Amino acid sequence: MSAIASPRPRPFLEPEYCKGCLRCIEACPRACITPGTAINPETGLVPVELHLENCNGCSLCMQACPEPFGLRPETERATPALDFELEDPARLFGRKVVANHSQGDRPDEFVPLPACEPMVLKGTYASAVGALLAGCRHVFGYPITPSTEGSELMAKILPKVGGHFVQAASETAAVNMMYGAGGAGVPCITFTSGPGFSLMLEGVSYMIGSEVPGVFVNIMRGGPGLGNLGPEQADIKLACRGLGHGNTHAIVLAPGTPQEMLDLTMRAFELSFVYRNPVVILGDGYLGQMTGVVQLPAALRKPGLPAWAVSGDREHRHNLICSIKLAEEDLETHNRKLNDKYVYISAHEQRSDSYRCADADVLVVACNTPARMAKGAVEVARRDGVKAGLFRPVTLWPFPVDALAALLPHVSRLVIVEGSPGQLEDELRLALSHAGIAPPPISAVQHYGGVLPSQDEILDAILETQGVLS
Repeated sequence: MSAIASPRPRPFLEPEYCKGCLRCIEACPRACITPGTAINPETGLVPVELHLENCNGCSLCMQACPEPFGLRPETERATPALDFELEDPARLFGRKVVANHSQGDRPDEFVPLPACEPMVLKGTYASAVGALLAGCRHVFGYPITPSTEGSELMAKILPKVGGHFVQAASETAAVNMMYGAGGAGVPCITFTSGPGFSLMLEGVSYMIGSEVPGVFVNIMRGGPGLGNLGPEQADIKLACRGLGHGNTHAIVLAPGTPQEMLDLTMRAFELSFVYRNPVVILGDGYLGQMTGVVQLPAALRKPGLPAWAVSGDREHRHNLICSIKLAEEDLETHNRKLNDKYVYISAHEQRSDSYRCADADVLVVACNTPARMAKGAVEVARRDGVKAGLFRPVTLWPFPVDALAALLPHVSRLVIVEGSPGQLEDELRLALSHAGIAPPPISAVQHYGGVLPSQDEILDAILETQGVLS
């Protein structure tokens, strides 16, 4: 009795080795192979497709394949348990199980402060004091005028309160130290200015992608390039639209006084941990250096520890901070999560301040130091019988479009005052466009390179819009 012949093995394809040369298609006598229709994400090429219903195992396709591991007989197909080169550890051995000993978030505590007289502080000092009161004991930075005084004050105080100040080798190093401290769940801050902030953007993007908190105080100066030390509002577009590659946003706060430098710095730490995201404080060169009366709050924060922190102890050893998602589907899912967070922030974190806007016919829009000059111009215009008001966005991202929209029905013209070539105006126009609102006519008062608009210039723009000046 003759032995029954074993069936000849049919081919299988390793898609990552297929270059799409189509030689196998020419060799197959039974039309079992067709050109591919989808790109392989691992190679960027289009592998062929096998349809083996009519395959007789002649192996001509395997002989024609120029790649030794492209088309191979079924007998060489590795089992999942042995295919170490093609399978990742999670698929080989299952998900790594690490005991989760987390007890949840350790909540913040608030320690009452003794009553004290108001202090007179310059803006950078006020921000540093606000950081200390918010529980920040980790500061990383590199000196750059006009923000250096904030770091200097921290360097003097932190060793006395159990904190740490590290002068990094560069701004690039400083932001990566921020990544480490924020990932460990501790409040951290840096003080910088335009050129230094530009160097930090890669690290800021990593922090946003990894959902790591941190506060960046950017005292803006003239640009582009090294520019000068004047108080230009040159980084609005950078902070609102350019925080690194990819899908990045952060709350951008624009204080107008030393008191707000303190208050908004404290608030920035809270927002940073609520949303697990960096927060940017934009001041200008004058605001960073000018002095003002500052009242301290009634309590300081003693920070707890979030459950997600990679703090190096047994309770948190299962945690991971990472911004890399190699599979396109995983990165898209992560970006959708970030987008949902941005939408929520946009709806719930708009902040603004209005001055004499209830019946304003001409609405002046300004932030930081220019808002102080604009407020004076509004007062003079009111004395001249012109119904002017000041709208001051405190968050530049998200722009406070809801509050602005409520004022526009009785406003005939906007006057936008800024120390930049329209960066604030761009944020306003974009916010109104997304809200489906057509703005009234807009006039601009702009200066560049460290020159700020004067009260008289703003007043002239208000009066010209009303036809008071010829």
